[in-house]
Amino acid sequence: MKNLLLIDDDKELVSFLEKFLTSAGFKTEVAFDGEEGLSKILSKDYNLILLDIKMPRMDGFEVLRLLRQKNDTPVLMLTTENSEQDILLALEMGADDYISKPFSEQELLKHVQAVLRYTEHKTGNTDDKISHQDIELFPTQQQITCQGFTIELTSTELLLLEKFLTHPGKLLTRADLSEQILGKKLIPSDRSIDMHLSNLRRKIPTRLDGQLRVKNIRGQGYVWLGEQEAIIQSS
Repeated sequence: MKNLLLIDDDKELVSFLEKFLTSAGFKTEVAFDGEEGLSKILSKDYNLILLDIKMPRMDGFEVLRLLRQKNDTPVLMLTTENSEQDILLALEMGADDYISKPFSEQELLKHVQAVLRYTEHKTGNTDDKISHQDIELFPTQQQITCQGFTIELTSTELLLLEKFLTHPGKLLTRADLSEQILGKKLIPSDRSIDMHLSNLRRKIPTRLDGQLRVKNIRGQGYVWLGEQEAIIQSS
């Protein structure tokens, strides 16, 4: 049974969601403000944290910031409708996904199940490794090594990088990446994939040959550049 922690100051909503998630087969704990939620996070392991942004005592951004200093537990942010700035900031800070209020029970369940799939990469043979150029990716340890540095990745960043490294030189559309990585259909206003890729680019050092690692194909998607593709780009 997966352990979830729901952090939100709306007690009526929390009570309803706790009952729904429990009935859906999850062990669900709750906290009604950021400080209480962070205390629970630091004292116990959870498979997923559902985190509201606007709360008293400590808001969701501060909880997320402090959480990411300690571990990579998947986080699903609960945002208000039409809060694009909050969504982009949450994704930039390391949230794995978001869902905007108001939402239906089935919509929430779909998001929860999609994010939980990420944790499958933490189990299995710890010797598994994917190598490409100067990067070695260790899916089960949720980290990579690059140019002598060990780099920690969030679950979403790990899945995204793994997809690129196993398909170098191929166009991966934003729509396909959204469905395969985030488990949801892409809508025109959704910039989740772009933000996760931006975070990934920021974490990985520049290639020693000065070439780009990934190219944006406007209106279509992204291509991870191998050696041949990099030569073509520079010619």
